[in-house]
Amino acid sequence: MPRISYSKSKNSKMYYIIEDYYRNGKRTTRKIQTIGNTSKITELANNENLDVNTWLKNYLDKFNKEYKKNDEPEEIVIKKFSNKLIPKNVINKFNIGYLFLEDIYYSLKIDKIASFVSQKYKFKFDLNEVLSYLVFSRIIYPSSKLKTFELSQNFLETPKYNLENLYRGLTYLNMDLDYIQKQLYNNSKAVVDRNTSIIYFDCTNYYFDINEETDFQKYGNPKDKKPKPLVGMGLFMDGKGLPVAMNIFPGNASETKQLIPLQEKIVKDFDLEIKETIICTDAAMCTDEIKNFNIKDGRSFVITQSIKKLKVEYQNEVFEDGDWRIIGDLKNTYKLEDILNDDELRTLHYETIFYKIVQTETAHVKQDLIVTFQIKYRDYLRNVRAGQIDRARNKISSTEKGKKIKLSVNPNDFRRLIKEDVKAVIKEVKKKKKNNEDSNSLNKEEEEKTSYLYSYSINQDVIKEEEKYDGYYGLTTNLIGDIAEILNIAKNRWEIEESFRILKTDFDSGTIHLSREDRIKAHFLTCYISLLIDRILEYKLDHKYTNTKILEKLREMEVYEEKGSGYSPAYVRDDLSDDLHNVFNFRTDYEIISYNKFKEIFDLAKKKVKNDIIK
Repeated sequence: MPRISYSKSKNSKMYYIIEDYYRNGKRTTRKIQTIGNTSKITELANNENLDVNTWLKNYLDKFNKEYKKNDEPEEIVIKKFSNKLIPKNVINKFNIGYLFLEDIYYSLKIDKIASFVSQKYKFKFDLNEVLSYLVFSRIIYPSSKLKTFELSQNFLETPKYNLENLYRGLTYLNMDLDYIQKQLYNNSKAVVDRNTSIIYFDCTNYYFDINEETDFQKYGNPKDKKPKPLVGMGLFMDGKGLPVAMNIFPGNASETKQLIPLQEKIVKDFDLEIKETIICTDAAMCTDEIKNFNIKDGRSFVITQSIKKLKVEYQNEVFEDGDWRIIGDLKNTYKLEDILNDDELRTLHYETIFYKIVQTETAHVKQDLIVTFQIKYRDYLRNVRAGQIDRARNKISSTEKGKKIKLSVNPNDFRRLIKEDVKAVIKEVKKKKKNNEDSNSLNKEEEEKTSYLYSYSINQDVIKEEEKYDGYYGLTTNLIGDIAEILNIAKNRWEIEESFRILKTDFDSGTIHLSREDRIKAHFLTCYISLLIDRILEYKLDHKYTNTKILEKLREMEVYEEKGSGYSPAYVRDDLSDDLHNVFNFRTDYEIISYNKFKEIFDLAKKKVKNDIIK
């Protein structure tokens, strides 16, 4: 509320109307209007036969009435001086992109979850503040915990916790890891539609830059064969691409042993709308145990199957050229050889997906093997390999003759295509004389030393073997129904790969710098919460924008503080920023936004006021 204030000089007083405002929870004041000095106000009061105090009171009452009823936009003049230095060590530019994340954070009632954990373990610091800024920083300023603490000062609402609170908070978060995930999922159903009729699962690895393994950070058997201790992450995702649950396990633990325990846990503890789920995962999970579990209690599976790893009898059925069909055409069958050898047919069916069904079984499960073939997919794989062959040739030609090249069996590494031939060369080397050996001795003792010469060429056998499988894709299932629907389930598995990309690339979740198991797990919990919020934001924006584009905009959205007046936007307004404001019912893109207006936005994001649009 505006009020009268004054400043004293040697011979007079200068009167103002001032107003309180809050900046980061601290009250300060700004000058709204200069009224005049003592002599001017005395003269005006005498003209109305009033004393100075009464005149000032009447003036303020009249000002307040006009101030309240004036709905016209306020013109704010900001004074800047060309010879006045800005203050040292004062931040005057702040990120506000986190406000949209904050809205989702409080919609998920994560503050209530943090409050439950705080009450359970009876500690005093604000766990919700610690957790919220770890999440916002992971999305806006991904970095180590120490750097996160420093960069969080760049948010418009700067946190008050200290670094000790941050590390203790990680410990407490880990103590209720399962509870937090369960509540997150249950609360999310009020924020966004969930589809648990289909559940996707996959695993990924996180490496640690340490030389010795610990009880948790273990050497494993990863696909990329990096010689570093690691931990694994298993992630469940629903049919809409939203995370459901995750677990973190030691690097030497088998990925195939992670799925069933976590699946049992979410079926038992989570309030799933549909418990008869279809589990979809990649070929690494193509085990009899997983399939046998997922044919019970109404569950089903759709699991990628490597054609290379099929039994010979099943491979023979796959490559037997006949009985290929086209989706939607149940009358006709095709021979791939007829199509591949006819230019016109090959052009006509370049993007056609052919399929055949082979009856197979594991130790306990009878299943359909659905195999697809597409000429376009075949050509894509061959184009990729052609580039790898070029890289292999370059590597061979650039290596000094006779020197060794480090080879690889990784299916994505071009060095798998290099063939090595080794020739042993035996040389006679004079043996060194001992100190007491007679230099004139006629005995000549010599030793043999073996060295190796290496030669390299392109491994045509590997290329020929790989080409045999080009264009083919397999999956196993116990579902009986529309082939197109089953293939579509498998097709959408890319969403979980996208989630891992977001975690590792956009959120830099591999930057950990933690050694304790409890804190490592809590770190990944904060990354998981960040991923959930991020993907809900994509959903709320109707998937109109890529995740990368959204993150760029959130990180770009900053404001300058105009001391005493408010904040002016320092970002480019575009369709994405307009959509963000429209979805979340507040605006930060006016030429200047007052302190009080931002306080209203804070309250809205934290669900302290009704969700009416703030203009």
